[in-house]
Amino acid sequence: MQGVGFRPFIYRMAVKHGLSGEVDNRNDGVYLIVQGDSSAIDRFTNDVLHNAPPASRIKSIEMSPVRTAGYEGFSIAESKDFNRNVTEISPDIAVCRECLDDMETDPARIAYPFVNCTHCGPRFTIIEELPYDRQNTTMRSFEMCSKCKSEYSNIYDRRFHAQPIACNSCGPVYKYEDYSGFCTDIHDIVERITLQIDSGKIVAIKGFGGYHLLCDAFNNNAVLTLRKRKQRDSKPFAVMFRDIETASEYCFIDEEDKNELLSWRRPVVILRQKNELAPAVNNGLSTTGALMPYMPFHYLLFKKLNTRAIVFTSANMSDEPVIIDDVIACNELTRVADSMVSYNREILNRADDSVVRFINNRLTVIRRSRGFVPGPVDIRFEAEGILALGAEQKNSFCIGKGKQAILSQYIGDLRNKATLEFFTGSIERFGKLFRFKPSYLACDLHPDYLSSQYAENLEARLGIPLLKVQHHHAHIASCMAENCIDEEVIGVCFDGTGLGTDGTIWGGEFMITDLCEFRRYSHFDEIQLPGGDIAANEPWRSAFSYLWKYFGDDFDYYSIPAFRTISQEKFLALREMLNKKINTPLSSGAGRLFDAVSAMTGLCTFSSFDSEAPIRLESAICDFTDDFYPFQAGKTVMFRDTLKEILKDIPERSVSLISAKFHNTIARLILDVAVQIRSETSVNKIVLTGGVFQNKYLVEKSLYLLRKCEFETFTNHYVPPNDGGISLGQLVIASKKREICA
Repeated sequence: MQGVGFRPFIYRMAVKHGLSGEVDNRNDGVYLIVQGDSSAIDRFTNDVLHNAPPASRIKSIEMSPVRTAGYEGFSIAESKDFNRNVTEISPDIAVCRECLDDMETDPARIAYPFVNCTHCGPRFTIIEELPYDRQNTTMRSFEMCSKCKSEYSNIYDRRFHAQPIACNSCGPVYKYEDYSGFCTDIHDIVERITLQIDSGKIVAIKGFGGYHLLCDAFNNNAVLTLRKRKQRDSKPFAVMFRDIETASEYCFIDEEDKNELLSWRRPVVILRQKNELAPAVNNGLSTTGALMPYMPFHYLLFKKLNTRAIVFTSANMSDEPVIIDDVIACNELTRVADSMVSYNREILNRADDSVVRFINNRLTVIRRSRGFVPGPVDIRFEAEGILALGAEQKNSFCIGKGKQAILSQYIGDLRNKATLEFFTGSIERFGKLFRFKPSYLACDLHPDYLSSQYAENLEARLGIPLLKVQHHHAHIASCMAENCIDEEVIGVCFDGTGLGTDGTIWGGEFMITDLCEFRRYSHFDEIQLPGGDIAANEPWRSAFSYLWKYFGDDFDYYSIPAFRTISQEKFLALREMLNKKINTPLSSGAGRLFDAVSAMTGLCTFSSFDSEAPIRLESAICDFTDDFYPFQAGKTVMFRDTLKEILKDIPERSVSLISAKFHNTIARLILDVAVQIRSETSVNKIVLTGGVFQNKYLVEKSLYLLRKCEFETFTNHYVPPNDGGISLGQLVIASKKREICA
């Protein structure tokens, strides 16, 4: 992987073992020639494998003899650019301990907020093209001073060939602005910002991959003000803690959580909350998205701040992408923040903070961006030239290079104009960066998705083949690809919506599938969705539709306390829509069932952010039980008995217990249908994927039951189970079908 200090590492290992030769950096990998005693070469190879830089990824070491005139000593040769092949590009890396020490001890870097070395600093967000050399990054406009040049050229210095190398004399600088003016002195900037945050103000700060908005995570008025200005009613905010000890005071942190929080990736980790922050931070949820400082500037702030935790959220308006342009930031963020801090180095590749969660003691990526992108996924098939465009929401796209799938960073909801421009611009940028030219296209089956329309336009313009892939087949294939499976599996895909081959909305799917074909074995009972897409924003509509389907007009809807806030006029209007089948598309989406139960129990009748109702339903669980509700699992899964028993429990049981029993019901349903399929087909591998399987309780309960019955289980880990991972599934299906047809 380029940008992780691999060449100087190789040099030091070669010198250590008394070897001669050279190493060079090419667009398709690191090449080296070593000359010396065979036992020394063996020891050298062993050291390379076991002591490589933490952010590097060695997939293989290929050795072959070459005829050479001989070398005197070992050297690092100039980078070479031979063909269209590419090596891996490092994601951005959190500042290392040595660089933090330099901010205290190195005279040229005292309090320098851009300190970095070959072990840390920006990578993906500043690179324009390969090979990864300074002139191909946004650091090319900053000429190194004599000290930095000396370090850059010294093989024994950890800044040897660190492309973003800089210091107070020659590197980028921060700039503070508010209504009263501006300043550029870093000590003054930090002093002003800390005073503002500690006094309840909101600050915008430019980060690695975009701007962030910050405020005191213990000041509820500040958090409420940020929500109002950012137009974000109740979606949880991420919280940056001063250190791991502070995070442990407010969150339950297991060893794997701690390791990930302190890893070089520094993602947001979803943790169970222990003690309360400001109530408006997560608005009643039992979890907190926590992260540690990862830029030098963050550490400078926490040295001065009185507060030990700050809200740390992407600087964007509503559903637009995070802002990276300084002019746009100045125009937009002055309406949200009381002050703004920028710097004079361009961000080339936008990257939100990644979000992860440990489920069943394994990492599950929820949002894949900074720290993970553009790290590839190795696949079994030749994927060169395949461009998979992903879905409509939580979009990512994916390109094929050899037997690797390279997913883009998190893009977002393409129905937003700014996000669509981010999508198209990123495709062009990936084409240049990875020397990629599409020769085969894959997209979702839904004709109205803007990603599908983009694919169709490319097909017409370039005259290349286009494969349309069913949404849930792609979900299952993404999990299969990540787990290197190329055989028939039981595919369980639960999400909110995806177009089925029959023209209805699918989303509660049990399939028998491989990477080419699928058969729909069973699915959730279909309901009418009154208002179509609006039902996802108003969960009470799904609840009403389920109850209307199973219990009809005679049911006393006002017997459910949560429904008493809904006007009679709305009930009558929905009843009319359902009776006359006006704007009520059929849906088997599992997400709508979770919405319905969340609404019926009073947890969420109106959603203010995506998947709020299911999130609140899971968050409510604190009473643990193995009990579950009855259901009927055939070729269609019927929930009449489930809802009937939930209605009985609502006045008598806690919402926590009802939620636990409901989740247990879905887990037991998965087991029962899986057993049916296995008895008919002998297939024993089962894949659980789709947005619903971001639910920690459901996944862990399901895996426990399935493994007790000796199923071989698979879930997503480094690729999101939600629509953010669907482009990988599209790509591997296209790759497999192209291979068969070749």
